[in-house]
Amino acid sequence: MNIHEYQAKALLREFGVPVSRGVPVLKASEAEAAANTLGGPVWVVKSQIHAGGRGKGKFKEASAGDKGGVRLAKSVAEVGEFAKQMLGSTLVTAQTGAAGKRINRLYIEEGSDIDKEFYLSALVDRETSRVAFVVSTEGGMNIEDVAHKTPEKIVTFSVDPATGIMGHHGRTVAKALGLTGDLAKQADRLVTQLYSAFIAKDMALLEINPLVVTKQGQLCVLDAKVSFDDNAMFRHSDVLALRDETEEDPKEIEASRFDLSYVALDGQIGCMVNGAGLAMATMDIIKLYGMSPANFLDVGGGATRDKVAAAFKIITADPNVKGILVNIFGGIMKCDVIADGVVAAVKQVGLNVPLVVRLEGTNVDAGKKIIRESGLNVLSADDLDDAAQ
Repeated sequence: MNIHEYQAKALLREFGVPVSRGVPVLKASEAEAAANTLGGPVWVVKSQIHAGGRGKGKFKEASAGDKGGVRLAKSVAEVGEFAKQMLGSTLVTAQTGAAGKRINRLYIEEGSDIDKEFYLSALVDRETSRVAFVVSTEGGMNIEDVAHKTPEKIVTFSVDPATGIMGHHGRTVAKALGLTGDLAKQADRLVTQLYSAFIAKDMALLEINPLVVTKQGQLCVLDAKVSFDDNAMFRHSDVLALRDETEEDPKEIEASRFDLSYVALDGQIGCMVNGAGLAMATMDIIKLYGMSPANFLDVGGGATRDKVAAAFKIITADPNVKGILVNIFGGIMKCDVIADGVVAAVKQVGLNVPLVVRLEGTNVDAGKKIIRESGLNVLSADDLDDAAQ
């Protein structure tokens, strides 16, 4: 689960992390009052969407101007003007795709007198099963570009969960960023605060880009991107309350209600598969034969007829879907349950595109019989290669 920048900063502030003062704004009419609250003399007007690259983004609407999704305002009136231009407009960045994202919220933030910019993030390292930190002097840039062009400028280390954060971790960050004296002490304190927040809130990613040193000699978090482990949200009602469903695909929201692993993609072939590995293989073979998957969908091993029917409805609700491939290898998941769910869903919502069903494994004969006797226009396949073709 993702949250907005202003929400991430409010959360980090609870752990003592130094962040700039700011005010979230939902209406353009609130912008000037927010600027007056902060005092100036300069302000930053930031679009709040779940995507990076906002500063370099482009608006679809000419009325929104061409200054990107993060703008520096030098007067209260300019804050108000930027708010009118940006709210309700669609911002396209490298991470949104061509469709872009509509801006429904802004964050009016006090300006910072920046001396240096750094990159700092924490994430779960699957290789070590630990929280890892990534540090670089190249703040304000895409870390992927830094890793590709100048990997020597990136320092990484992991934290042993048995000991938690220790003094040498803070010293490693300070050394990597070239910080000494009081700034080194601030870095040590910051790393401890960030790790505490990461663990306490079950984060999956905490990215600060940039982390800045002001000309007054203070470390400050200028931007923050935070995402959480969905499986841990049952114990964080305060975090769950921050969820902004307008930033999510409606089909993914519906899938989450049925505990389905679903990710919307931009292809034409809808997929319903059991098991993440088989789902990935199914998407690969669709690509192999010249088309693209419209989604990733793993119905899981414990799917019921109703769950399968819900999954099928979500797939058919996508107007880009020109065909559907159901690929089930029954182990815990029984083929007859899948067949029952597919038939029930088709009878409810209809079927306007070709449907290919490949069943194998537990109760496969019963499943094929249900499909065969349903009277539906379904193409049956015996193996994955045949099904994809």
